[in-house]
Amino acid sequence: MSPVSLPAAVLSNQPLAGLTSWKVGGTAEYLAKPCSVAQLAHVVQWAVAMGLPIHPIGAGSNLLVSDEGVEGLALCLRRLQGAHFKPTAELVQAYAGESLPILARKAARAGLQGLEWFVGIPGTIGGAVAMNAGCQGTCLAERLVDVELLDPSTGRSWRLREQDMAFGYRHSLLQDMAAAQTPWIVTSACLRTSPGHNPQSLLETIKANLSQRHRTQPCHLPSGGSVFRNPLPMKAGKLIDLLGLKGERRGDAEISTMHGNFIVNRGQAKAQHIQALIHLVQDSVRREKGITLQTEVKRLGRFDQSPPSPVG
Repeated sequence: MSPVSLPAAVLSNQPLAGLTSWKVGGTAEYLAKPCSVAQLAHVVQWAVAMGLPIHPIGAGSNLLVSDEGVEGLALCLRRLQGAHFKPTAELVQAYAGESLPILARKAARAGLQGLEWFVGIPGTIGGAVAMNAGCQGTCLAERLVDVELLDPSTGRSWRLREQDMAFGYRHSLLQDMAAAQTPWIVTSACLRTSPGHNPQSLLETIKANLSQRHRTQPCHLPSGGSVFRNPLPMKAGKLIDLLGLKGERRGDAEISTMHGNFIVNRGQAKAQHIQALIHLVQDSVRREKGITLQTEVKRLGRFDQSPPSPVG
């Protein structure tokens, strides 16, 4: 069989652990890090022509990559950065790979209010749209005007309004499409803000939000962010704490002693260790409280469906 001819932006057999906030996972069959929407369109059309599944990756938070790696094209979008501010229209246009904490600070310096809570989410705009990210009682859907999406199957771009995105708690239309081999990909989003605020005051709010995050979350260790969706009106972290599961370990993976809804990597954790702790929490909460916890975490690659045996 002749070797596959790769576009310039595509590499084969590339490690993914360094592209995830958990720092775990195997290799990607193919990996691309496009620097522009045009390059992104070229890469995904190549993948479609090759019959490869496409897996968009933003900041790699809330993402658990299998130790066995990933078949198809892993598409790292964090190089699609940049934001344009329209203070008179109270709007911000940001590319999919723009960091949420960085965007929060940029908007504050422009005197635009409403995105200060972004500093508490270590993700990108694209990922935030896909999962309707939120904290502090608010969510991205409340700020979204519209989103630009690329359909890999046709190479066509679409613009959908907030009301077209089927937003719910940690949910959007894009999650419904995720099972497809060629899911639509966020390229940029337009956000609504409020004008006329003192930049220094907004930056102080951001500083206070970040300080609160560091006081309550294990930011000093690799993690995937909040692992479980809150079974509203209850909090997943509180349930895990009540069951005495904080501090449980499998290998170097640990249910954080600081916040029960975080699983941290204390050194050389594997995806199988994190998966084992996820099953432990779900089984314990279901058995003791009759509640089925759903994960916020997206799994990428092959995982055993049955709970693995305890490790270490």
